[in-house]
Amino acid sequence: MKSKKLVIVSMVLVFIIICMGISIGSSNVSLWDSMSILGNKIFKMRLNEGIDPKNVSIIWKLRLPRVLLAFIVGGCLATSGAVVQSVLKNQLASPYTLGVSSGVSFGAGFVIVSGMSIPILGVFTLPIVGFLFGLGTVYMVILFSSKIDKTMSNNTIILAGMVFSLFVNAMLTTLTALFSQDLKSIALWQMGSFSMKGWSYVLVIIPFFIVGMLGVFRYTKEMDILTFGEEQAKAVGVNTEKVKKKLFIYSTVLTAGAVSLSGTIGFVDLIAPHVVRKIFGSKHKYVIPMSFVFGGCLMVITDLIARTIVSPGELPVGAITAIIGAPFFAYVYFNKAR
Repeated sequence: MKSKKLVIVSMVLVFIIICMGISIGSSNVSLWDSMSILGNKIFKMRLNEGIDPKNVSIIWKLRLPRVLLAFIVGGCLATSGAVVQSVLKNQLASPYTLGVSSGVSFGAGFVIVSGMSIPILGVFTLPIVGFLFGLGTVYMVILFSSKIDKTMSNNTIILAGMVFSLFVNAMLTTLTALFSQDLKSIALWQMGSFSMKGWSYVLVIIPFFIVGMLGVFRYTKEMDILTFGEEQAKAVGVNTEKVKKKLFIYSTVLTAGAVSLSGTIGFVDLIAPHVVRKIFGSKHKYVIPMSFVFGGCLMVITDLIARTIVSPGELPVGAITAIIGAPFFAYVYFNKAR
């Protein structure tokens, strides 16, 4: 009952934060006017008198898709972080541990320096190619881990992820050294941003979100059992190797889809699951959806800070999450050490 009440409170919190995200900016729009604009666009309600048509365009075409994209990206990263932490039984693990961000970054860098543009995809060539590179990197990590360790122990997976991350990052460094004129573009992409990303980006991320979330939700009970150890899980009939592989693939779909559309934004996948477990406990039927909610809210707040703190300029979202996340990471690490 307590968890259900907390879920209701969280939903109210989501509504408030999204409203803040669409109302506050370089040109502020009152909350009441913002609600009227949304009501008019979604439910065909009458628009309040005196609302400037410019504000209607700002809310509907710029801020709402940006806020929704930030919320879904943050939610996807946080959910995949909760999955990886659960499977590897390590609070400091993240989907980036598996090398997904390195793979996506290398794919994005390759597209930037080559100027490649696939006719059907157009501006989405970079995110789609980045997604495929990220997925391919994690697939290689899983394949390599299973070849050298049939049981796919957590230490083997983490070490394999580190090795492949370092290797792919070295390839990206080599690429930027060879094409130094594109260094700024690659660096700006890696910092993460939701600027000038409209409804088309929201529509592109939805398939990754649906496939990844539905896949993860299928294994919430298995994740609960895995928290007691792999030997106990095998004793009750869980095929741990198969479950771990599938969970890693689904979490990679979430992470690679998010990173390819927003850039490398760290720490959300670490902070949100940790906070959720403190509030809701360890049952994954709560941890997974609430990690998505808290991760989405955190991303909307950090994006709001990024675009208002030096208005009319804008800071990279990844810089804000790092400023918030680094002390949190240190707290979790040293608290665990004690």
